[in-house]
Amino acid sequence: MSSAKYYRTEGLTLKNMPLGESDLLVTLYCKDIGKMRAVAKGARKSTSKLVGHFEPLTINNISITKSTNLDIINQAETIEDFDSLKSNLIGMAQGIYINELLDGFAPESHSNNDLYTLTHNVLKKLTSYSQSRLPLMYFELHLLRLSGLMPELYHCVECREELSPECHRFSSDYGGTLCLQCKPPDSVIRNISLSALKVLRMLHKANVNRLPELKMSQSTAEELDSLLRNTIQFWLDKEIRSKTFLEYLRRSTTDIIYS
Repeated sequence: MSSAKYYRTEGLTLKNMPLGESDLLVTLYCKDIGKMRAVAKGARKSTSKLVGHFEPLTINNISITKSTNLDIINQAETIEDFDSLKSNLIGMAQGIYINELLDGFAPESHSNNDLYTLTHNVLKKLTSYSQSRLPLMYFELHLLRLSGLMPELYHCVECREELSPECHRFSSDYGGTLCLQCKPPDSVIRNISLSALKVLRMLHKANVNRLPELKMSQSTAEELDSLLRNTIQFWLDKEIRSKTFLEYLRRSTTDIIYS
């Protein structure tokens, strides 16, 4: 961040809450700053030039004044508002889930340009593929990677031997895959199918802008959802409420495409 009194940045709105009579307290994830909070003065007034700019899942160019407590947002120009994503209930739920994960994993005032780019690219991908589970799984896995928490997918985390097909299990709390012989004490171990492991390895190596058209069975999709959810909840040490809502929507929708 610049030492000048004023500075500009590009940021995604994660959440907001009313402050005082007419202000908004905004949580942002910024390209060159990381997560930060700032006050959008008068943003709740219908006549304010800031009104509508700080809804969740909106990316703005922002002009900010430094303050001794919370910095003050002076101007905002919307770059992307992901309207097509917000118009789809499942798409909107996925976007809110991404915001909640960023808010949970990202430390304040710690820039991570790769994480910002990942988030931006996945949100853009979801505008066209909101019914597909792959972009969100890609985000979950690479969020863990960029946070230094990438689970092992190729070797046993206990003995370090390369895994043989169909001879593997998974432990979120122990850091990834295990061979059938290793049983670390006090670890929670679950089965992982070969098809689910192959999808995770593909996502690890893939580019989000060139994800393959992969047809997954419902059972594989649900297995991966459960595995990634448990891993993320282990590291955050809390339930992700937006993921619970997203899974409810998926169960309630009969025309889900597992691709």
